[in-house]
Amino acid sequence: MRSVRSRWLAAAGIAATGLLLALAAPAFAQSDYPNRPVRLIIPFPPGGSNDVVGRMIGTSLSDKLGKQVIIDNRAGAGGVVGTEIAAHAPNDGYTLLVISLAHAVNPWLYKLPYDPIKDFVPIGIMGSGPNVIVVHPSLPVHSIKELIDLAKKQPGELQYASAGVGSFQHLGGELFKLEAGVDILHVPFKGGGPAMIDVVGGHTKVMFSSLVQTTPHIKSGKLRALGVGSKERSKVLPDVPSVAEAGVPSYEAVNWWGIVAPAGTPQPIIDKLHAALTAAQDSPEVEKQFSTEGAVVVKKSPAEFGAFMVSEMKKWEQVVKKGGIKAE
Repeated sequence: MRSVRSRWLAAAGIAATGLLLALAAPAFAQSDYPNRPVRLIIPFPPGGSNDVVGRMIGTSLSDKLGKQVIIDNRAGAGGVVGTEIAAHAPNDGYTLLVISLAHAVNPWLYKLPYDPIKDFVPIGIMGSGPNVIVVHPSLPVHSIKELIDLAKKQPGELQYASAGVGSFQHLGGELFKLEAGVDILHVPFKGGGPAMIDVVGGHTKVMFSSLVQTTPHIKSGKLRALGVGSKERSKVLPDVPSVAEAGVPSYEAVNWWGIVAPAGTPQPIIDKLHAALTAAQDSPEVEKQFSTEGAVVVKKSPAEFGAFMVSEMKKWEQVVKKGGIKAE
């Protein structure tokens, strides 16, 4: 009898120990995080602003976390393809996603296979960069006021180029039309590069482009800058007024980039990632890189970033609906 009882107690002890180890495993995994490389999905192709910013921060995050952050470009459908992959990835902190303004716009353009808010948990915003309204030098305008006056004299005749329907350039143009009360015709291209080539060539005369892409052409004299989309002037183009300063006080078109993780990622991991992101942003090298690209480092807590994402969705919903923007 004693032998049976002893065996039963021993078995029960082993089972209890196993249960305790199983319960402790997740906590240990979190405290040991990361113990292998972390994948950072960028839902756009190499070379764009999402890729440039994601790689800058990814390199610094590798140093701060002590494990390699591997960049994984998963482009398609305006960012939807890569975002869906991230939404369905394990919520263990080893798959992260770079998001931008497109994340707030896509719900109003596509039927999404994920919820842009509920399926993700915010880690933090990385930075932001405004658009800049430029014209070809052959267009006889030298200010935002002159552009508005010309557009009102020639409704529907003036054209602006963009990287495509729903792109940052397109949204910036439609927002300007709404806020300035003008009618300018949208000419979509298959990418920002072809659109820029067309404007520099003087075929399409106006573009609401990213500062990162446009600054070299402005400094070379190939394009004329009329105003930047941030509320304040840009340090990259200090002599160019903001659009708000130049006569359209409600205009603000700023792209932003942040990092999120799949919903359900443990809070200790989110906290560690946010701390690593903040440390990366504090690096003089990262700040210099952002400045060179015409962007600025922006810091928000995960909760603040989450609230910001919701507010951006509401803002651009109105632009998409009022502008009648539909995905191609």
